[in-house]
Parts: sequence; C-alpha cells; structure tokens
Amino acid sequence: MIQRRKTRQIRVGNVKIGGDAPIVVQSMTSTRTHDVEATLNQINRLYEAGCEIVRVAVPHKEDVEALEEIVRKSPVPIIADIHFAPSYAFLSMEKGVQGIRINPGNIGKEEIVREIVEEARIKNVAIRIGVNSGSLEKDLLEKYGYPSAEALAESALRWSEKFEKWGFTNYKVSIKGSDILENVKANQIFASQTDVPLHIGITEAGMGKKGIIKSSVGIGILLYMGIGDTVRVSLTDDPVVEVETAYEILKSLGLRRRGVEIVACPTCGRIEVDLPKVVKAVEEKLANVKKPLKVAVMGCVVNAIGEAREADIGLACGRGFAWLFKNGKPIKKVSEEEMVDSLLQEIENMEKDG
Repeated sequence: MIQRRKTRQIRVGNVKIGGDAPIVVQSMTSTRTHDVEATLNQINRLYEAGCEIVRVAVPHKEDVEALEEIVRKSPVPIIADIHFAPSYAFLSMEKGVQGIRINPGNIGKEEIVREIVEEARIKNVAIRIGVNSGSLEKDLLEKYGYPSAEALAESALRWSEKFEKWGFTNYKVSIKGSDILENVKANQIFASQTDVPLHIGITEAGMGKKGIIKSSVGIGILLYMGIGDTVRVSLTDDPVVEVETAYEILKSLGLRRRGVEIVACPTCGRIEVDLPKVVKAVEEKLANVKKPLKVAVMGCVVNAIGEAREADIGLACGRGFAWLFKNGKPIKKVSEEEMVDSLLQEIENMEKDG
C-alpha cells in the first residue's frame, strides 16, 4: 500500500481535497469559454468520464461573463484560470466560481495578490497557487540561473508562507514543469516542508502516446512517493483522454478504482487465439461499465488462472475454447466463438447482483 503524505483538507465547492479524501481527478476545457453551449457540453463529457473538478480559461471579458451560467449548470465545481488580468479574478468570484487558479509570478504585485486572497475568503472560494517553469519570478531566475527544482520550490514556499501569514488556508499548490526529474524534485522539496495539498502533473507533456507515457512516468513517481492530492494529465488531446489516463494511472497504483481494468498477458508462442482481437473486443464492449471491475483475458491455460488470481472475472483461452473463471476459480468451459459473449453476460449478471 502506498502511504500518502499527510495533508490538511480543503474544499473546492463540494469536493474535498487532501486529508483522507481520494485523489481528485481534474481537467481543463479546450473550448472558448464564452461559447457556453460548447463549454457545458465538454464539461458534461468530462463529468461522465469521471472528472471531479474542471478548470476553464478566462482570457477575455466575454469569457468571464459566461461563467455565471456555466457554474449554474455544471455538474462539477468550476475553477477560473487567471493569469495577467487580476481584475478577472474578482469578476470570476462574483460570477460564483468555486475556485480560482492564479500564478503570482504573472500577477506580480503582492498587494494585488493579497486583495484576491481577501475576496476569496469572503466568498469562500478556494485558490490554487500555480508555479510553472515558464513564469517564475525574476529574482528567482537571477538567483538560480534557470527554473530549477529549487527555484520552483522556493517560489511555492514563498507564496504559501504569505497565504498562511494572511490567515488563508483554503488553498492548494501546483508546481509543474515539462522536465520530469526537476518536477519531481521540486514537489519533494515543497512536500517535505508543509502540509499544503498538492495538485500534480507534468505540464506540456505533448500528444498521443509520448504525452501519455511522459505524464504517467512523472505522475506515477510522485504518487508512489505519496505526493499528490489532486491530479491533471496535461495532454495535447481531447480533455476526456486526460481524465481516462488519470484514472488508469491511479488504478495501476491501487489509489482509485473506476470502471474496468483489463489484465492481459503478453503474446507468446503458447497462445492459440488472436489475443489482441479478443482483448480489443472486450475493451470496446465494456467501455461504458462504471462498476470497478478487474477483468483478465489470458492467452493460454498453462498458468493463466493462477496469474490472474486477483481478477474478478476472466478468460483463459486455449485452442478453440476458453475457461471462464471468477475469483480465481474456473466456472465454465466455452467455445472460442462464444467466449466474449459469455464473459459479457457473466459481467452483466455481476452488475445486477451489485
């Protein structure tokens, strides 16, 4: 079992972050926020995929004006993403957002940051302090020469100390960069000196397989260390893919269970069925199952059931047949033609039984 770092608990709307709360999955819309219909459609898709908090960009006044309707109709808390226009932080809070994300390095003036904090206290809005390698304060860049892990951690600790001094505790911190090892080290430094909840991710990870691998490695390392109370997988892709990937990372470490986890053996000379075809068919048929379920699809009967003993249900395939097994025990021998349907029928029965 991974021992998570002990952190204080905060709230973004009705979502608890830190403490004994599950690690929260977040994403960000890719729509123009002022296009309310498109933004809400994407938020609903993210919600269906398991997203628990959604961040939206507000670079223009029309985006801020759209927030009231978005917040009212969203099934999850909304965080407004604030960068170079601190006035939008105040306006966003007026529109009812449950959280704001600010990068103090972009806002610059401490007195303005403090005014934002005071307004957040009044309106019971959570704040995320965002520290990124691309927007570090000038004095820290001069001190360290580049956005090193030490520089990123110092920036995060600096602003956390100010928030604490101002008596504001409903905040979390994110320290992100595109370099995995610097990112990990910066989060380690910060985590060792405070109990503030951390939002983790690898920024600018890229698209497709490369982006997923880079994010999985970086986020996985931090989670294994017990660091991370909320997570976003930042991909150049449909944000729903970010949510799906986040859950796969969490499931692989035993930190969250949602939907089906498929266990399949690698191909080898003992396999006498088209295993990739069978696995793909099972994945497609079970894509909409929300019940946490571990399904094994094994390519031979030599050690298959033993190797997949922890699966809830599965197939151990042979030449022209398969054993359908449940909780590590064979329950039925089925033909190759009917094995996928038999598996699906048994899963359907399990869902009905609760």
